[in-house]
Amino acid sequence: MSFIIKCLDCGHAAPYFPTSVNCPRCSSQWRQAEYDYDTVAKSLVLQLPSRPFDLWRYRELLPVRSPNPAIRLGEGGTPLIQAINLGMMLGCPNLFIKDERQGPTASFKDRQAAVTIAALKEAGITEMVVASTGNVAISYSAYAARAGIKLWAFVTSLVPAVKMREIALYGSQVIKVTGSYDQAKQVAAEFARQRGLYLDMGARTITSIEAMKTIAFEIAEQVTAALGPVSGNNGKPYPIWRTPDWYIQSISGGMGPLGLAKGFAELQRMNLIDRIPAIAAIQAEGCAPMVQAWKDGKEVATPVTSPRTHIETLATGDPGRTYTLLRKWVNETHGAFESVSDEEAFRAMHVLAKMEGISAEPAAAVAFAGLFKLVRAGVIKPTDVVVVNCTGHTMPAEPFVLGDNWARNVVLPSRVMEETPQEGLLAALNRVAPDRFPNIAIVDDSREARILIRRILQSQGDFKIFEAESGQEALKLIERELPDLIVLDLMMPEMDGFAVLDALRAKPETANIPVIVATAKELTAEEKNRLKGQIQALMQKGDFLSDEFLEEVRSLIK
Repeated sequence: MSFIIKCLDCGHAAPYFPTSVNCPRCSSQWRQAEYDYDTVAKSLVLQLPSRPFDLWRYRELLPVRSPNPAIRLGEGGTPLIQAINLGMMLGCPNLFIKDERQGPTASFKDRQAAVTIAALKEAGITEMVVASTGNVAISYSAYAARAGIKLWAFVTSLVPAVKMREIALYGSQVIKVTGSYDQAKQVAAEFARQRGLYLDMGARTITSIEAMKTIAFEIAEQVTAALGPVSGNNGKPYPIWRTPDWYIQSISGGMGPLGLAKGFAELQRMNLIDRIPAIAAIQAEGCAPMVQAWKDGKEVATPVTSPRTHIETLATGDPGRTYTLLRKWVNETHGAFESVSDEEAFRAMHVLAKMEGISAEPAAAVAFAGLFKLVRAGVIKPTDVVVVNCTGHTMPAEPFVLGDNWARNVVLPSRVMEETPQEGLLAALNRVAPDRFPNIAIVDDSREARILIRRILQSQGDFKIFEAESGQEALKLIERELPDLIVLDLMMPEMDGFAVLDALRAKPETANIPVIVATAKELTAEEKNRLKGQIQALMQKGDFLSDEFLEEVRSLIK
């Protein structure tokens, strides 16, 4: 098998090695694999009938020299299901669902993990880092476990707990980052850099794009089997396979359709198909930087810094250059970028389940909601052949299976006003010595926050610790125990921290107890003035650091 890695910026060609991520000539990280297409075109179709219908069916067009059968999990070869009832409802009879839920971990990301892990195993790499909104880390965890590769999975704290537990179940180290997905990617990249580990870079990872294109190869074969070859080709040579008119997929970072477009382009280059389908990339309205940029006619997307969607797995705020590359394919194929609301996606989940017996997670339902929108707008015609990607992991791992300590936490510092000196909880509590403050009261309505504060204090010495989960309970506890120090949450229901402070200062026996205040919000100038002279330290909850992962975190954020 012959292939090279060609730079998208300067055109320089070089051999492929997984850890070589920069172009040797211009240092660009945007490169792609190219193959001897003429040779492959002559032999591939002849060999396909004797091969299993899976991802490795197309091995001449993948950047793995000797695929190892021992680490496969049955990736690829997912069915193409005709959506008869849904097609009838929409007046679109040639509607098909590419059911990627039937991959090894129920996600099209299995393709990405299968090819990447195969390449890493071939190269002798034994440890890697990935940032994920859920499904990518699950897929990588399964394949890394199979191949004996250590995986560090950085996920945002908004990723559903069931997905985090699934990642941990495979033996991967879960790092929960309290911040956006884009911040999680930055932390993961710095972690990988400091340790010299292989880092999955999404659309910049050559194996990821190459893996995704196998969806295009399968669709071309499957649509041809369902509808027959192209007829009436206007005097041109008849292609062996046909393609749909539309391919629709929900997107977060956009890597999937970018790889798929490359796959169809390769088939066209080998004269196996005559055209590339129109690509429709669908985003959640609360985080749709690509849709907005495309509708504004911009080549570069403006990042969404604060995603506002409940569909966390699609909350990539900064698509970077992936948008620019995908925009080119969307425009060339006369496709579309579209966004749908969370509510539209949830409704689409119900419709899909009731009409076709297919249960999809919200992220996949975004694609179907986009389909409904494009059909209603007349963009998709009744005669069009349409394929929708249905992917998503929905199988939960129960908490009791894993026990405690299956994840570690990184909470990034919140932005604070420059004129207000604030410090992290760890820094504040590091100066709390047992001989000065042997008895400490923790007041916070969040059980998780109380546990974290308790653990940090216990790492500093042998304290006697009391806890209260409300303002009223705190006052009774403090009056009874008269602790030497109070760690007080400001934002509590019914009686907040300000009211607790006022009550404490009103009584001589509690007026002089030192207080460290915790807050999860940006305080106004008036609120800061209310605290002046009443507390020993003001800290943002965004500065929490777990002592269990303290040394790792220090190296990450220093």
